Order: sequence, then C-alpha cells, then structure tokens
Amino acid sequence: MSEPHAMHLLVTGANGQLGQCLADQLNAQNIVHTLLSRQDADINDTVVLEKLIADKGITAIINAAAYTAVDKAESEPELAKRVNEDGPLALAKLCARFDIPLLHVSTDYVFDGNKTTPYVEADAVGPTGVYGQTKLAGEQAISRHATKYIIMRTAWVFSEYGNNFFKTMLRLAKERDTLGVVADQFGCPTYAGDIAKALIAIASQLHTGTDKQTARYGIYHYAGAEAVSWHGFAEAIFEQAYAQGIIARRPTVNAIATAAYPTPAKRPAYSVLSSAKLAQDYGVQASDWRQAVERLTLVTSGE
Repeated sequence: MSEPHAMHLLVTGANGQLGQCLADQLNAQNIVHTLLSRQDADINDTVVLEKLIADKGITAIINAAAYTAVDKAESEPELAKRVNEDGPLALAKLCARFDIPLLHVSTDYVFDGNKTTPYVEADAVGPTGVYGQTKLAGEQAISRHATKYIIMRTAWVFSEYGNNFFKTMLRLAKERDTLGVVADQFGCPTYAGDIAKALIAIASQLHTGTDKQTARYGIYHYAGAEAVSWHGFAEAIFEQAYAQGIIARRPTVNAIATAAYPTPAKRPAYSVLSSAKLAQDYGVQASDWRQAVERLTLVTSGE
C-alpha cells in the first residue's frame, strides 16, 4: 500500500484573527501549509486557486475568510454575500474537483436565538440578519457542492489579534471607571487559537486515513465550554486584568438590556452551542475560554 503524500493545508483568510492563529499553530506543529490573504488572491478567483492547489499538492483547504462585521452587513449585503456565500461556493466546487476536504468556519448567528438549551447541529436554523443569512447560504452552498466537508460553527471569537470584545474590554479597563455591557445575550466565548487547534486536529485525522472508511463529514459546533452573557464575559476579563496587576481597580460593569443598546443587526438572545458531537467524533474538547483569557491578558496587556 502506497504512503499518502504529506499533508499540505491551504489557509484562506490568513490575515484575520483565526487565520493568524492558524499560522501560529501550523508553524508550532511543523505542518506544511500555504497562507492566502485577501491581498494575495480573492477566494472567488478560481483560476489562481486551481493553479495553487495543483502546483503545491494541497491536500485540504481551511477557509477562515469571512465578512464578520455584523452591523455593517446590513448596509453592505452584496459584499457580505460575496465573501460569505460566493467564496465558499467557489471553494466547495474546487475541493470537489480535486477530491480534497474543505474545512469551513461558520457561526452561531445562523440560529434565531429563541432556544433556552444549547444548540446542537440538527437544530433548525433561522438567521435574523444579513450576516447570519449569508453565512447560512455559504453552509448550504458547501453542502450542495462539496463531497468532503466539515462546517464548523463557532461563536464569540476572541484572540490576541485583530479587533474583538476581549481586546476592547482590556482597553476600556484602563480608560474608564464604569461602563455598560449587554447582560441579556448569552453565548460561548471561543478562543481563536483553540479553533485553529481543533481544525488542524480534524484535518490531520482526515488525512491520516484513520477516518477514511467512516469519514465523519458534515456540520459540527465548536465553542467555549461555558456559557456566559457579554456582561459576565467582561467581568471575567476585568477580574484577570486586576489579578495580574494590569489595572489598579476593576471598572464597575453595569448590566444593560439589548433594547437599551439598539444596533442595525438583531442578535440572537441565546446562541449557546453544544460541542459534544465534535468531542465524540474527533476527540476535540470544547474551548476553555477562561484559561485563554488568563493567558492572553498578560500577552496583550502591553498593547
């Protein structure tokens, strides 16, 4: 039996926070990879991508490219569609042609937020805004056109890179004595570095063939193990910053209602995701976001 050729992952959306965490993890694990940012090529540019896959012997694609500006998407639906639906469609067709897996990252915003128990993969979808609608359309395009695919829905992503709630709160902790944070939206903060590890673990299992006969393709949820409100998340961040001596005192965090803070896009009130299926099928455990906050607070405090 011939040896499978070495795994070579193509990562799209390389400049985003997940893309940068993927690069860190791939380098740390000495995994051969090619990074593609929006500056290098558009994910809709199939001519460039086709040549890249063929020339480099790409064995799987991890699509971390996404339009994630939830509120802005309401006024830029065409751009959101181009990145979140057309791009995944183009990648799905390419992966089908080359018979390689596509690992794609989606969102908790495909749900309407009306549940009160954690969402599982089989739950009915019902996005309430353009962002969620375009992400769902991207999922549907992949499931129609790719044969080997993993769609990983995640939530409330934060990291040491880019702009995110964690970094904003750390900054505000130094600037303000009091602030108001929404307390009636619940979800699972997820560290992008853990998402990167999870995606690489799945890609590796698919590549080594341990799962070839019973390849578990389809939709999976991967998020923080513990549900919390934005208010609770902010409190946890301030607690760490204070414990590590980064701030002299913790700001007072006033709990505010979503209704008091209107935004162009309606957000799900409850978008807690259950990561149980992924743990069962791939042995990948849910993210410990509190541990990540503790570690990252020290790393990003100098910014």
